[in-house]
Amino acid sequence: MILRYTIMYVDNVADSLAFYERAFGLKRGLLHEGGDYGELVTGETKLAFSSVQLMRQLGKSPAPANPDAPVFEIAFETDDVAAALEKAKEAGAIVKQDVRDEPWGQTTAYIADPDGYLVEICSPVAPSGS
Repeated sequence: MILRYTIMYVDNVADSLAFYERAFGLKRGLLHEGGDYGELVTGETKLAFSSVQLMRQLGKSPAPANPDAPVFEIAFETDDVAAALEKAKEAGAIVKQDVRDEPWGQTTAYIADPDGYLVEICSPVAPSGS
């Protein structure tokens, strides 16, 4: 078994795809012709978006995302957290935590995307013992 998708429920799939393209340089995999589902290419696991409206039609009741009380986060790894944070801000992200060096050897920053999802921007974690 493999993890294939992470799906975030959003009001406007096309707008969410466009934000992640601008903020993180991701490539669009698809936007369904009805506009209620889309995917970004991120490697083996796709970052996908489904409209809240579609989920309601399917009998689901997704709660709005809240970056101040998140139930999960997604993380993008980069060698230059500060530059990635600036690019995300220019794309419309709201900074929740500025760039910070963590005691475990990683650099992190957090943003809220326009839909309210918490996104970590981080450096690789150095292997223990190095």
